[in-house]
Amino acid sequence: MADELLTLRVLLIGGADTDREIWLQGASRSSVPLEFFSQGQNDEIDARSAIDICIVHAGLSETAREGVVQAARLMRPPPLVVLSGGSTGERPGGVDGVVPHPQNAEHARRLLQTCVRARLPTRVLIVDDSSTMRSIVRKILTASRFNLALDECDQGAAALERVRTGGYGIVFLDYNMPGLNGFATLSQLRRDHSELAVVMITSSLETAIADRAHAAGALGFLRKPFYPADIDAILERYFGLNA
Repeated sequence: MADELLTLRVLLIGGADTDREIWLQGASRSSVPLEFFSQGQNDEIDARSAIDICIVHAGLSETAREGVVQAARLMRPPPLVVLSGGSTGERPGGVDGVVPHPQNAEHARRLLQTCVRARLPTRVLIVDDSSTMRSIVRKILTASRFNLALDECDQGAAALERVRTGGYGIVFLDYNMPGLNGFATLSQLRRDHSELAVVMITSSLETAIADRAHAAGALGFLRKPFYPADIDAILERYFGLNA
C-alpha cells in the first residue's frame, strides 16, 4: 500500500488551546501516521478539503455543531465525524459516534486509534443459509455509515473456515441454520477467535434467544426485520464510539 494511503488527516473543530495541544500530542504518538489540523468554531470548513476524521468539540453551540456536520457531509469522501465530550443522547444528526474528552496525550492517542479503526475498512462476514436473507442483510450493511468490506457464506462450518483464514472483524450470524446452528457456530468462533465480534440475527420472537446469545459472548442481537440504524448502533459499540 502506498505511503499516502497510510496517512490520515484529522481535523479538530473547537476546544481551548489546551484541548488542541492534547489532541496534537496524541496524534504524534499514533502508530498510524496522522496529519493533525485544528480550527475554531467560527472558521469556515472547506468542503473540498481532504479530511479522514473530523473531531467536533462538544463545547460548540448546537448551531455550530450542525454546521460542521453539514459541511463534513459535503466532503467527498465524507470523513468520520466524532463528537468529543458529548453524550449519545445530545449529539446532532450525522455524527458517527461520541468519545470523551481526552485527559492527557496517551488518552488522546487511544481515542484517535479508535477513530482510525472506525475509519478504515472492516471485514464483515454474513452467515445465513438463505440467499435471500443474505442479500437483505448485505443491503442493510451496505447502507451503514461505516466502511465495511462484505463477504458471505451459507453455513456454520464454512464460516469457521472463512474466519480461520480471512481476518474478519465482525460476523453477522443467523441463529437458525441446518447443520452447525448459530449457537454452535458462535461458541466455536468465540473459543478460536476471542477478539472476533459476533452479532446473532434471528426472526424468532423468543426473548430467551437474545439472553443466551449475550451469555455466549455475542456483541449484539438483532431481530428481523432490522434497519441500518440498528446496525450502526451495534457498530458504534464495536468501535467504541458510544461514550
